[in-house]
Amino acid sequence: MLCIVLFIGKPMDTTCMLRHISFGIFFTVVLSSVLAKTIMVCIAFKATTPGSSWRKWIGVKLSNYLVVTLSSVQVLNGILWLAFSPPFQEIDMDSYPGKIIIQCNEGSKLAFYFMLGYMGFLAVVSLILAFMVRKLPDIYNEAKYITFSMLVFCSVWICAIPAYLSSKGKSLVSVEVFAILASGDGIVLCMFLPKLWNIVTKPEQKTRPSLQK
Repeated sequence: MLCIVLFIGKPMDTTCMLRHISFGIFFTVVLSSVLAKTIMVCIAFKATTPGSSWRKWIGVKLSNYLVVTLSSVQVLNGILWLAFSPPFQEIDMDSYPGKIIIQCNEGSKLAFYFMLGYMGFLAVVSLILAFMVRKLPDIYNEAKYITFSMLVFCSVWICAIPAYLSSKGKSLVSVEVFAILASGDGIVLCMFLPKLWNIVTKPEQKTRPSLQK
C-alpha cells in the first residue's frame, strides 16, 4: 500500500507513469498469493484421502510458481504500457471554466482496464474457490477468511470504479487512495484478524494433539 505515496502531490510525468503500474503490480502479487493459498487449501483437502494423487502437488514450489506466473502477466502489461502509451501529465482547462486542473492521463485505456480487469479476475477466482471449500473443518479452514477478504476487495472496487470515472482532479485521486487503502486493509484484516483472535482466545486448538484429531 506504499504505492499511495505516488498519488500524493502534483502530478508529474514520472509519478503518473509509476502510480498505476506500481499499484497494479503490487496488488496483483497480493491477489496471486491469495489465489495460490486458496488453491493449496483445496489441494490439501483433496490430499487427505489415502493414496490420493493430489499429494504430489503439496509444497512451496507450486505456490511460488503460481505467484510468479500470475504476477508476470501484470508485469508484462506494465512493460507494454510504458513502451507504447505510458501515462502522462495532463492539463485540463475545459471541465471547470476558470480553473486549470493538472491530472494524470492513463495513456492506454486498454492497458489500464486490463490491469483492473486482471485483478478483478484473480479476486473472483479466489472468491469462487474459497467459497467452494468454506465448509472444511474450522481448525484447518482459511477459506472463510479468504472469502470475506475477496468480498471486501470486490465490493470496494465495484463501488470505486464508477466514482473514479465520474471524478476529476483531487476528487479522482481521493477515490483512488481510498479504494487502495480500503481494499488493502480489508484483505489484511479479514484474513489475519480472525487468526489472531483464535490464537488469543483459543490457544488449545493450535496444539499438536488437537490438530491430529
